[in-house]
Amino acid sequence: MFSTLRFFEGFCLAAIRLSLYVLRIELCLPAWRFSMTMIASLIIVSGQLLMPGLAALCRDWQILQIVIIAPFVLMLPYVWMFPESLRWLLVTQHYQRAKRQMFRIEEEDDDDDDGFAELETELQQKPKTFCVTQLSGTRNLWKNTVVLCVNSLTGYGIHHCFARSVLEGSASHLHYYALAAIAVASCMVLFPVVAGFGRRGGLLTFMIITALASLLQLGLLNLIGKYSLWHDAAQRDSLNQRFSYAFSIIGMFSSHAVSTLSIFYCAEITPTVIRGGGVGLVLASAGFGMLTAPLMELHNQKGFFLHHVILTCCTLLCIICIPLLPETASQPLPETIAEGEGLLRRPIFPGEQHHLLARTEVREYSRVQDTPLHQVVNPGNGSVPSNSTANGVRIS
Repeated sequence: MFSTLRFFEGFCLAAIRLSLYVLRIELCLPAWRFSMTMIASLIIVSGQLLMPGLAALCRDWQILQIVIIAPFVLMLPYVWMFPESLRWLLVTQHYQRAKRQMFRIEEEDDDDDDGFAELETELQQKPKTFCVTQLSGTRNLWKNTVVLCVNSLTGYGIHHCFARSVLEGSASHLHYYALAAIAVASCMVLFPVVAGFGRRGGLLTFMIITALASLLQLGLLNLIGKYSLWHDAAQRDSLNQRFSYAFSIIGMFSSHAVSTLSIFYCAEITPTVIRGGGVGLVLASAGFGMLTAPLMELHNQKGFFLHHVILTCCTLLCIICIPLLPETASQPLPETIAEGEGLLRRPIFPGEQHHLLARTEVREYSRVQDTPLHQVVNPGNGSVPSNSTANGVRIS
């Protein structure tokens, strides 16, 4: 009975986290989306830091459980106090509910009714339902979602490999505080990095750091032990351990940033009609990555090296795929699946555009007459517009 109730508790907590995440993304302006998400992440980590203190005060696990669950009672009137996402109501044609919510927003301005004229004409339409399985019929969205799912899975999975290397044998409370401190530092560094390089550039930067830390930990440490000039085994082991700690801390730091940014990236790429399902897939991938830790413990760490190697190969694969993602910084959220499909990949570096095919060279592709993309671009005469480039980005 206890295990069953714990399962449903975790199930409900995951649903609450997903709902709050999507609502926060849809309510924030483009310039504030990332900042608010990072502030929310810091608040979550602050709650984790308070847990050992609460456990020390309560001492009994039953009292601790009551103290943790009690604040959720305050969320019961949440449904009536906090409005539904107006963005989601309009795009799914829940016009009656959208009208009532808009009237509540504009109740102080009774004279201005022109904004509801168009909405009145659409009130008779039935609401539409959408499912995340519709991603299978898209051309670009499902690829972007798969890339971010693999990023999230790899980030959370390899985080355990680094944590085991640096925290093995330490006290449990020190382990807990170390992980929380690294999470705080990662969120703080994400601010300037994402502001300077964008979502895609920041994700690529942290994934490269994760891959380098993992490769150096797997390869360099063995070389140090094999080709070291020191004949003293104790000195070699001490040097090896110091390098292992350094690479593990860097890897934990960067892998946490990768997993956090992958979830946020998916929320911006996925259209409003299926945003909850898309973010849910990435969160599920993150949960699967976290499951690798207890699975390794069940097998008494047998095959741990191979497990680390596989995740390192996944980081290299992610480095190749991340540049194919579209950049979403300061861009409005896509509402429909068609708008999500319209998010195209743009050059990462300013000079990359000059290395693409020139306009005259692009026109050489006008001989290809039977591709669907070519017909959509210009179905009349089969010529590519003069302001097109090889990667689909328009320039002036």
